Amino acid sequence: MRSFEKLTSLKDYIPLKKKEAGDKAIGLLVDGPNMLRKEFSLNLDLVRKIMAEYGNMRVGKVLLNQYASDKLIEAIVNQGFTPIVVAGDTDVYMAVEAMELIYNPSIDVVALMTRDADFLPIINKAKENGKDTIVIGAEPGFSAALQNSADEAIILKSEPNKNRNPHPSPDNNSNNHKNEDKSDFLNQE
Repeated sequence: MRSFEKLTSLKDYIPLKKKEAGDKAIGLLVDGPNMLRKEFSLNLDLVRKIMAEYGNMRVGKVLLNQYASDKLIEAIVNQGFTPIVVAGDTDVYMAVEAMELIYNPSIDVVALMTRDADFLPIINKAKENGKDTIVIGAEPGFSAALQNSADEAIILKSEPNKNRNPHPSPDNNSNNHKNEDKSDFLNQE
C-alpha cells in the first residue's frame, strides 16, 4: 500500500498540460489543382499565418497532379509544406490523407484548402470523430455546403496579379490548367 501512495503523490510533481485553443494540432491538406491557380493568386505563407491563429500546424501537405512544374514544387517546399505529386486525380489521394488525419490521435483540427463539395463527407466524418474542422477556399466556386458544414470557413481574397493577361490567347485557354506555371502566385520572395 505504501508504494501506491508514492504513485499518487507523484502526480503532484508532474505537471499535466491541458490543451488550450492555441495549442491545438492542425493537419492541413491543400487541393493544389483546385486552389493553386493563377486566377486566385493565393499565398501559402498567408495560409500558414491564418492556421497559426487556430493552433499549431503539425501537418501541411499540398497535393498536386503530375503536371505540376518543378518551380511550383520548389516554392511549396520553400514555404514549409510537403508536396505530394499524384498521377491522375488528386481527390482520392486527398481523401485518404484526410482519413489518416481524422484517425490520428495527435491531430485536433482537420483543415482542408479546397472549393470542392466532394470533400463534404470528409468534413462530416472528422466532426463525427471529435475533430474540429476548417475549410479554406476562394470565390468563385467555393461550395456553400462545405462552408456551412465546417466549424470554420475562411474565404481567401485573391491578390491582384499585375502580369495577368485579361484577354488570354486561344493557345492559353483558361480552362486548360494542365501545363500552366503556377509558381508565380505563391509569392515567393
